[in-house]
Amino acid sequence: MSTSSRNPAVPTPPLRLFSFAAPSRFYALTGWLVPLCWVVALGFAAVGLYMGFFVAPTDATQGDSYRIIFIHVPAAWMSMLLYLVMAFWAAIGWAFNARLASMVAQSIAPTGAMFTFLALWTGSLWGKPTWGTYWVWDARLTTELILLFLYLGYIALVNAIDDRRRADQASALLAVVGSINVPIIYFSVQWWNTLHQGATVSLTAAPKMADTMLTAMLLMTVACWAYAFAVVFMRTRAQIIEREAHAGWVAGLARGRITP
Repeated sequence: MSTSSRNPAVPTPPLRLFSFAAPSRFYALTGWLVPLCWVVALGFAAVGLYMGFFVAPTDATQGDSYRIIFIHVPAAWMSMLLYLVMAFWAAIGWAFNARLASMVAQSIAPTGAMFTFLALWTGSLWGKPTWGTYWVWDARLTTELILLFLYLGYIALVNAIDDRRRADQASALLAVVGSINVPIIYFSVQWWNTLHQGATVSLTAAPKMADTMLTAMLLMTVACWAYAFAVVFMRTRAQIIEREAHAGWVAGLARGRITP
C-alpha cells in the first residue's frame, strides 16, 4: 500500500499548563505529586529540626530560647504567602468562573489558618523570655491576629452559603479585600515603633545570622512549603470528588476503571 493512501495519524494536542485546569487532569497529576510532597516535607523537616536544635550555635543574647525561630519564622512566612496565593486563586475563580481555582483557594484556607495560629503561638512562647510577657498589642502581632480572623472568616463564609457559585464569589471578595493586610504585616516593623524585631533575612541585605541558623531556617521553610502542597492537593482532590460527583470520570474512578 502506498504511503499516500494511508490515513494520517491524528496529532495529539500539546499538553500545556492550563490543561490541568480540568479537574480530572488535576486529580490525576496530584495523585502522584502528593506522596512526593510528603517525602520532601518529612525529609527536610527532619534535617532542618536537627540542624536548628542540635547543630546551630547558641545565641549570645537570647541563649537557646531563640531556637523557636526555626518553627516560628517559616510559619509566619507561610501565613502571609498562603493568604496571597489563596486570594490570587480566589480572584481567578471569581473573574473567570473557574471552579478548580475556587476549590484550590478554599483548600488553602485551613492550612493558612493553621500556619497563622502556629506563628502566633510560637511567637507568644518566644515573647515570654524575650519581652517578659506572652502577648502585647504590638503592630506586628495585632495584624497577624487579624490575618487569622480573615482566614477563619473566609472559611466560615464558604461554609455559610449553600450555593457553591455564590459561596465562591462572596468568599473571593473577602479574600481579595483582606489581602491588603499582608503588606501591612510585613512593613509594620518599619512603619511603627514596635517591639517585634526587624527582618533577619532580606533579599536586599546580608543575613543577620550564622550560616548554620540560616540553612536550618531555609530547610524548614522548604519543609513547610512541601507540607502545604501535600495537604492542599489532598483537600482539593477531596473537593473535586465531592463537587464533580455527577461527572462520568468520577463514576469511572469509583468503579476502578480510571487510575487515580
